[in-house]
Amino acid sequence: MLSLRCAVAVVCLTNALAAAEDLRRIAVADYVDKMKAGWVGQMVGVGWGFPTEFQYLGKVIPANEVPVWRPETVNQFNQDDLYVEMTFLRTLEQYGLDCPIRQAGIDFANSRYQLWHANEAGRNNLRRGISPPGSGHPRYNEHADDIDYQIEADYSGLIAPGAPQVPIDLGELFGRLMNYGDGVYGGQFVGALYSEAFFESDVRRIIDAGLRCLPPESAYAVMVRDVVAWSDEHPGDWQAVWRLVEEKYHNNAEHSPPLCSGHGGEDHFSIDAKLNGAYILLGLLYGDHDPDQTTVIAMRCGQDSDCNPSNAAGVLFTTIGYAQLPPRYTSALETDRRFSHTEYDFTALTNVSLKLARQAVERVGGRVERNTAGDEEFVIPVVSPRPSPLMASRVPEPIGPSRFSETEIKQIDPEVTP
Repeated sequence: MLSLRCAVAVVCLTNALAAAEDLRRIAVADYVDKMKAGWVGQMVGVGWGFPTEFQYLGKVIPANEVPVWRPETVNQFNQDDLYVEMTFLRTLEQYGLDCPIRQAGIDFANSRYQLWHANEAGRNNLRRGISPPGSGHPRYNEHADDIDYQIEADYSGLIAPGAPQVPIDLGELFGRLMNYGDGVYGGQFVGALYSEAFFESDVRRIIDAGLRCLPPESAYAVMVRDVVAWSDEHPGDWQAVWRLVEEKYHNNAEHSPPLCSGHGGEDHFSIDAKLNGAYILLGLLYGDHDPDQTTVIAMRCGQDSDCNPSNAAGVLFTTIGYAQLPPRYTSALETDRRFSHTEYDFTALTNVSLKLARQAVERVGGRVERNTAGDEEFVIPVVSPRPSPLMASRVPEPIGPSRFSETEIKQIDPEVTP
């Protein structure tokens, strides 16, 4: 009888350990610390790289042309990299994580800031009465593979610690307003990087986690695998990998988008999500977990050289945490200054992110517990992500008439409609 009881106890202990291995825990205070760092990283990257944006096309930015970092540069309150995703946060704050895509489209249509490329085309479509996801479909939007959702998807991982399905689902909600296929996948990938960065500091493991959130046959997933493999072949030489990226994803028409950016080599503009996504990866893979080096390498790759370091720095800073960031990044931060066209200053931004993170953890089957010290912890189940269906702008799925109802159109401010 004793041996049977022992056997039962062993089985119970084994099951308990297995269950424990399927859970991740993070103190809510630690989550907030890392989430704040992620927002700061975005501000650092976009501010530091802004003077170089689109100044170097198909060429590496010389080291002596990299702007000098100054602590006050962190105060970026009028950048589309930031205020667009805060529109999405506001929609989630008002309507929850199950917000209908048509409501998300109405809110985006009513935004009043300046936009470009896929964002501009998608919003114009919405204002003309083309409802989502038609607003981002190649039939209506020639910028569908552009970088736009990729540069504004950071929020989706910052509110989803260890819950990569949330960035995937939010990509289907907000990414489809202006993008399609690889344009959406780029944002889902970036969001998934942040989600993993709350629990993992090894960049390769973070990238692997992001890759699991992509349809494996997608061109974006192929790009990620290419860059990782090339970095293995050229350790310590990021410019060798940059040249391989240019050869395949900038100069080769087979792998360059047929829509907005085209392909072309030196001095040729490209805002393709895959090309610029490769630059994010180069910053992370060769940055040696150093904030300066990660940001500068992503910047020096050129093209959209403020957005890409913003993504790369945001992910890396999340792994570090706000309290551990070098003071040169945080000492001049103005926490009570409102971001342009939003309801949020930095303090309000972190508060709403925490509010939504609580909802996201619950959404994936997690919970909040008190530890032995009485402090709150997020307890998050480890669940394999379910990537979005495979889509490609070269051969888009058919889409019929995509129109808002008259009732919905009345919710769009007539002052912003064409």
